[in-house]
Amino acid sequence: MKMFFSKYRVMNQLTPVQMLFFFYFIAVIISTIILSLPVAHQEGVEIAFIDILFTAVSAISVTGLSTITVADTLSTTGIILLALIMQLGAVGIMAMGTLIWLILGKKIGLKERSLIMTDQNQTSFQGMVRLIKGIVYVLLVIELIGFLVLGTYFLQYFPTAGEAYLHGFFGTISAITNGGFDITGSSLIPFRHDYFVQFINILLIIFGAIGFPVLIEVKEYLFLKSETRHMFRFSLFTKVTTTTFLILIIVGTIMIFLLDMNRFFADKTWHESFFYALFQSVTTRSGGLSTMDVGLLSEPNQLFMSLLMFIGASPSSAGGGIRTTTFALSFIYIYTYIRGGKGIRIFNREIYDEDLAKAVAVTLVALSIVFTSVLLMAIIEPFGLGQILFEVTSAFGTVGLSLGITADLSSFSKVLLMILMFIGRVGIITILLIFKRRKKKMNYRYPKEKIIIG
Repeated sequence: MKMFFSKYRVMNQLTPVQMLFFFYFIAVIISTIILSLPVAHQEGVEIAFIDILFTAVSAISVTGLSTITVADTLSTTGIILLALIMQLGAVGIMAMGTLIWLILGKKIGLKERSLIMTDQNQTSFQGMVRLIKGIVYVLLVIELIGFLVLGTYFLQYFPTAGEAYLHGFFGTISAITNGGFDITGSSLIPFRHDYFVQFINILLIIFGAIGFPVLIEVKEYLFLKSETRHMFRFSLFTKVTTTTFLILIIVGTIMIFLLDMNRFFADKTWHESFFYALFQSVTTRSGGLSTMDVGLLSEPNQLFMSLLMFIGASPSSAGGGIRTTTFALSFIYIYTYIRGGKGIRIFNREIYDEDLAKAVAVTLVALSIVFTSVLLMAIIEPFGLGQILFEVTSAFGTVGLSLGITADLSSFSKVLLMILMFIGRVGIITILLIFKRRKKKMNYRYPKEKIIIG
């Protein structure tokens, strides 16, 4: 009993960020145990522990990189369990915990609200419980619609209704959580000519990657009465996120096509080229599903896709990477500086210096992490630099696209990718705050002095 209270006191001494890190670590352990159960495997199939752990981390971080073929390894029970783990990873550990807490009629205190705020990358305690309710409600409605639409449509592809709806269920969860796992054995390549399936998956990936607060604001706008709708004002976060997201998809689609216009797309019809390029652009936001073997694209194209995966999805979403708002602020800051301006103004609003500093810090730290990871893997792996960079940015962006080298990596590289997936999911800011110490207030300041830059 004394030991229990001692541990409880230790937990109370942890900061919200450290506690969140601890909870995700526990979630990985539990997910690994679940996926290790014999009932989760197909009969006669044995999986190495490192591969089970890798799959668990990939599912919790909703990445989709895998060292196993899900369709050939996991049983129907295992597939459903994997989908539930992806759901947990997408919504967030604290969001799911809060939902269960609310169902049990428990009160959500300041400590819990602080954890939710950290998990969802928010800046205020206000409305945390309402945010969680909104996220769960919107996700469940979208998932139910996606499941019914895809499951019913798949009846023409699969011999039994059970198989069709299983693919509809798993495909919906994998797309909206940006999980990237598949049970076809070859992602969405079997549906490369079925534009309806691709369109539904594009919508689901966008819903999962654009940011939950954006979805909630859009829902609130749509449910307003027509006479009061003109008074609704979208937040700056929603405006910046949706604009950046849309620009990245459009620019990504155009560039992916142009970089392989005379190679992969040379013998394709206009609609084949459009959907191939559009889907790869959307999936680099953090989706991980693919309608083609990305290894068929040229190295410049793979390098460009690595950049898109490095940027990743939006904050407070199911995706990873440096996030769209970080990229937008860093890009606009450089443009403003070149033009001789001071301060950043977007949509008639001025950005806080603190947010700008965070964006620059996140970008620099992320670049350092990716560079170090590529360097370490290049030393010990026999693969090309382009292949390694693609794998690293895919893990960091929690995307899940691969050039087919994941299963052949050494245990060291697999562990390194697991760390990258974890960092990509919880976010650079969260990782940095783990090591933050309380700063002593200083009653004096040193003289300032100019330093030569550039």
